[in-house]
Amino acid sequence: MNNVLRRAAGPLVLLLLWEAASRTGVLPERILAAPSQIFVTLGELVASGEIGGNVLVSLQRVLTGLAVSLTLGTSLALVAGLTRNGEVAVDSTMQMVRTLPFLGLVPLFILWFGIGEFTKIALIAFATTFPMYLTLYSGIRGIDAKLVEAARLFGLSYPQLIAHVILPGALPSFLVGLRYSLGVAWLSLVAVEQINATAGLGYLINNARDFMRTDVIVVCLIIYSLLGLATDALVRGIEHYALAWRPSFIKE
Repeated sequence: MNNVLRRAAGPLVLLLLWEAASRTGVLPERILAAPSQIFVTLGELVASGEIGGNVLVSLQRVLTGLAVSLTLGTSLALVAGLTRNGEVAVDSTMQMVRTLPFLGLVPLFILWFGIGEFTKIALIAFATTFPMYLTLYSGIRGIDAKLVEAARLFGLSYPQLIAHVILPGALPSFLVGLRYSLGVAWLSLVAVEQINATAGLGYLINNARDFMRTDVIVVCLIIYSLLGLATDALVRGIEHYALAWRPSFIKE
């Protein structure tokens, strides 16, 4: 309990100083609203249902883009990781494309696909494909050669080798990639929802910016971070059960 209190002391002091600066006029509301005002605004947005509907829209964009990137990134990682010809055909292209700046591609995607929902999802999928590909590809290539040799000595066929040795061995890397991709997805969402959004947290932020409502902007940023933490915790829970066979996950 004492440790928890010590950890909470710093943020609490910061909030108190922030509130004091706002109330004394040192920190004007147009620069940053007071914590108390942000809390009141959060309650109003929740009560009106405005937050709930927009959160669902943003969540749908993230999950749709992530589903596309998981399918694409996993497929390419399997092709590149399992065969030498696949590595030659896929890896160099992926390494080149992943260095392209995400924000620099936004105008190009708008020219190609317009300013509708498809562009937003495509940008999220593009940004999150590479973490998934890189971590899974590395996990496959990092499988202990002795395990592969032992599996062959036991007479496992190539499909059985993939199913019983390579994929389970690469699962930790896959889950790390999934966590990383989720984080990138939420970061990407902040950018893509600035593109002619008519719903979503980015839409609320744009409206709040026009009316200089810093309290609404901070509320939306807090919700972004909470959603990121929630999805990361979900994957950590999956990781705990999926990797229960690993010694590091066995409870003492």
